[in-house]
Amino acid sequence: MSLFDTSPISAAASHGRQAPLAERMRPHTLAEYVGQEHLLGPGKPLRLAIEGDDPTSMIFWGPPGTGKTTLAKIIAQMTQASFIEFSAVMSGIKEIKNVMVEAEKAASFGSRTILFVDEIHRFNKAQQDAFLPYVERGTIRLIGATTENPSFEINAALLSRCRVYTLVALTEEQVVGLLQRALTDVERGLGTSGVEADEEALATIASYSSGDARNALNALDVAAKLAEGRGEKLITKPLAAEAMQRRVLLYDKKGEQHYDIISALHKSVRNSDPDAAMYWLGRMLEAGEDPMYCARRIVRMAIEDIGLAAPEALNLCLSARDAMHFLGHPEGELALAQAVVYLALAPKSNAVYTAYGAVKADIEATAAEPVPLHLRNAPTKLMKSLDYGKEYQYAHDVEGRVADMECLPKGLAGRQYYHPTNEGREKLLAQRMEEIARIKAEKRK
Repeated sequence: MSLFDTSPISAAASHGRQAPLAERMRPHTLAEYVGQEHLLGPGKPLRLAIEGDDPTSMIFWGPPGTGKTTLAKIIAQMTQASFIEFSAVMSGIKEIKNVMVEAEKAASFGSRTILFVDEIHRFNKAQQDAFLPYVERGTIRLIGATTENPSFEINAALLSRCRVYTLVALTEEQVVGLLQRALTDVERGLGTSGVEADEEALATIASYSSGDARNALNALDVAAKLAEGRGEKLITKPLAAEAMQRRVLLYDKKGEQHYDIISALHKSVRNSDPDAAMYWLGRMLEAGEDPMYCARRIVRMAIEDIGLAAPEALNLCLSARDAMHFLGHPEGELALAQAVVYLALAPKSNAVYTAYGAVKADIEATAAEPVPLHLRNAPTKLMKSLDYGKEYQYAHDVEGRVADMECLPKGLAGRQYYHPTNEGREKLLAQRMEEIARIKAEKRK
């Protein structure tokens, strides 16, 4: 690969009509670029950086099909820099170092190089470190693209040398506009085919693509070929749906979408919203999430947020897990849906959750005191002679089945961790605790 032979011109120039529609319709200028007004509008940060020829390296973070690669190519063209496109999936340290050597040679002749690394989050720490000295010296201007949160996936040292720009999914209206442009573009689009599309068809493609322009354009291409193959000139809603097959759900089982959606599910349950809870569960399952992962998290919700206010919730969730395991996809998903609806509508209590947190805090902060003598087991004469078990009161032998006996270590005597709420069954537990306290107080008198 030679730096001096590389150009930021669209691949459509070399592949012509054989290239996918999304590649042919790739914008060449900022005027053609659609979306990201928060970055590229007049006076916005990225626009100013491009127009001011700011040499700072940058990371584009956003979902697929939002124009990360396109933007990098436009920047290279506007700044008259050589453009090297690098894939983190296909390349290793050897390739990185070879490109860096050529970039240094180019820099010595006054040539500027933009190194675009797609899916930069897939590079490991050592591979990312290989860029550092060249970025630091300005030998290259690194532009990385990632669908994953850079805070988690990019080395701190490299991240500190780059400016992060967050790209957002295109709106349905913006996607429809791109589709209309592709239908009428004679040079790069479908303008010469004579194929048209009704508004419902375009809206269907835009809706199903979930803001992914690449997916939407390629779906339009498939729909146009289906129409031509059937001797038709109009793409209708049924034909568009056939081309799309199913909605694109932005999701990564190990990425930010995974954590964001499970967070949304948990918080919807906690906020007693069964509709939102079912929606977020469905989003995960339909995107291919492991249903047993969902089941484990649902069991956790029963313990953390429902607790003893509705103790039967835990058994129901464990039964839903077993049903999912027994029935599999898709029938078992209804059991999980049933569980989240129940949890959302159940009375809520995190009393045990917070109580156990306080217990752990005391264990960490206080001395590990020995067990009080009256609570110790005394199976031998020696232990009995040392007063193990002395003054222990067997609860079943005392009135009220409650003995006035301290069971915590001396340094924590009288500590109360569990504070029941007045929700559901826990209201009865609160009454029982008051009764126990009254019995102990009477015995002290």
